[in-house]
Amino acid sequence: MKNWPEPFNLVVCGVGGQGNILISRLIGRILTAQGYIVSIGETFGAAQRGGSVFSSLRISKKRLYGPLIPEGRANVILSLEPMEALRQMKFLGNPEVMVLSNSKIVQPVDVLVGRDNYPDFDKLKSTITNLSKHAWFVPATDIALDLGSPIVTNIVMLGALVGSKTMPISLKQAEDEVRATIPDSQIELNLEALKKGYQAALGADAA
Repeated sequence: MKNWPEPFNLVVCGVGGQGNILISRLIGRILTAQGYIVSIGETFGAAQRGGSVFSSLRISKKRLYGPLIPEGRANVILSLEPMEALRQMKFLGNPEVMVLSNSKIVQPVDVLVGRDNYPDFDKLKSTITNLSKHAWFVPATDIALDLGSPIVTNIVMLGALVGSKTMPISLKQAEDEVRATIPDSQIELNLEALKKGYQAALGADAA
């Protein structure tokens, strides 16, 4: 893409069990096939507890970069849960960052047991919007539930990323990678999830 920073820094975040690792690896393979040099840093520690997880992707046409994104240098944050988007913005965000977030809240354990409070969603959405250059909020979980499989929420968000035009990834390239990666019995479901996410981003005005 023209006028890309060098490197381009993408954060993929969510909570454990949402498929954060799969979506980051799909993106990495799609970009690598186009000739980009991609380094991926992944966190696994809290995944089994439903805690915060994230991957950092550093994308270049020139050389391999270390996988850790410097503070304040994210270009795009793709989040499977809205509070996790804000959490990453605290350290990696900047006025030019673009954010795509699932609009479905997943309350962490501390909130469920009464030790902490989850912010009002409208205030959370407003804060993310005000702190970013553009923000898209996609009902990815609802779309996945309509398809009968909440597990494809992450694929819906991959489609939303493609539809946002923030990355040099076409819908066909994403479809081809889904066909190459997903088990045969689940391909059609995942392709439909990808398409629905793509359409949702196209239909959502960036705030």
